[in-house]
Amino acid sequence: MQLDEAKNKFIQTWGALGSQWGINKTMAQIHALLIVSNNPLSMEDVMEELIISRGNASMNLRALMDWGIVYKEYKTGERKDFFTAEKDLDELAVKIAKERSRREIKPALKILKEVSSIDAKTSLEAGQFVNQTKKLYDFVLKADNMIDKVTEIKDNWVGRLLMKVMK
Repeated sequence: MQLDEAKNKFIQTWGALGSQWGINKTMAQIHALLIVSNNPLSMEDVMEELIISRGNASMNLRALMDWGIVYKEYKTGERKDFFTAEKDLDELAVKIAKERSRREIKPALKILKEVSSIDAKTSLEAGQFVNQTKKLYDFVLKADNMIDKVTEIKDNWVGRLLMKVMK
């Protein structure tokens, strides 16, 4: 397998995985392209490589920057913006975990808390509903707290030292 073929296969696979993780295929493909690129790419480079429109490239690059996993870079003498992806896989995982928590888990927690606060005394069914939704709330809260703890490890020197030892 040649480099171009391997690169294309990776981009297509990453795109398919991205849709399973809750982001659109094109966004994941742009991310994959930037991960494996040695140099920052312009929007035109991304459009040409992935055969996508300017609007699609622009919207998805902006979304990736909102996630904090793609950065804009400036080149002296160039009028175009260039983009690069976070290359540190540990940092990438932390940023994705934090963003997914913010976008998915925290809103679910809010709804679980709200629906589990109805009056459980009105009926047996209401009592069972409140009991089950409180259990779900507790479970999701523990999972979210665990994500917070894992992502905080990267933010303190003891955690960074521990991560280096584990590698």
